[in-house]
Amino acid sequence: MRIALGADHAGVALKAFIRRAFDEAARASLTGPANTYVDFGTHSEEPADYPDFARPVAEGVASGAFDRGVLVCGTGVGMSIAANKVPGVRAALVHDPVGAGLCREHNDANVLTLAGRSLAPETAMAIIEKFLDTPFGGGRHGPRVRKITDLERCLEGVT
Repeated sequence: MRIALGADHAGVALKAFIRRAFDEAARASLTGPANTYVDFGTHSEEPADYPDFARPVAEGVASGAFDRGVLVCGTGVGMSIAANKVPGVRAALVHDPVGAGLCREHNDANVLTLAGRSLAPETAMAIIEKFLDTPFGGGRHGPRVRKITDLERCLEGVT
């Protein structure tokens, strides 16, 4: 799976942990291709604006260049709001693995946002693993996700 990563200054430490975990998993993978990622920044704790990192991650997912995105800021809220402005993105702010599974199964979320200031790194990785491993459930959820897409198109002026 191709993953786009991004964080502002408040999420850079958690993003670094995520990168290390992805790198270790790739080195240990004996059963097939590991997840690959591209890091869109930031790489420092100097103040940075979350929309500057949410946008390229969200656009990469919406365009199909990436299968999923993971964004981290202090609370996850700003990244979620910014990413959801990009047509085709369904970003979900998640605090536990149950929510990660449900946002994939029910909402076909394609971008995950995390709270860098309050999530333990191990919890964040459990959330990410559930997010990446859970397929969209389809069925009764399909028409609901299509309604989201229809609403998005309507608001863009595309009918």
